[in-house]
Amino acid sequence: MGVSELNGLVKKRAVVTTQGNLKRSTQWAGLTTGDPVVVNSEKELRHSWVFVAHVTNIVTNDEWVEVRGGRSGEMKSRSFRCDLIYPPTAKKGAKVVGLSYAEAPQLNLQ
Repeated sequence: MGVSELNGLVKKRAVVTTQGNLKRSTQWAGLTTGDPVVVNSEKELRHSWVFVAHVTNIVTNDEWVEVRGGRSGEMKSRSFRCDLIYPPTAKKGAKVVGLSYAEAPQLNLQ
């Protein structure tokens, strides 16, 4: 949607929607829709993913992250627990090192 000017940097605003018990946000832990992420799951680690949205069930407080991607040329939509979502720099060969976005959000401090 809109953008705001902040110290010469353009920052996208989060789009938050609610449908039934689900609240979706296009920003979470410093991520914005389209940002590359690593999914720390044996099968998904080999694939490329981008962040789509953070979802919260406002009744049960369950949370998950929606991503899009997959094998080269694919654009599958998938959902994963928040603790499985890591920065692209966390992937070291066939392993993931460091903290997930759930444990260490990458927020801009201003």
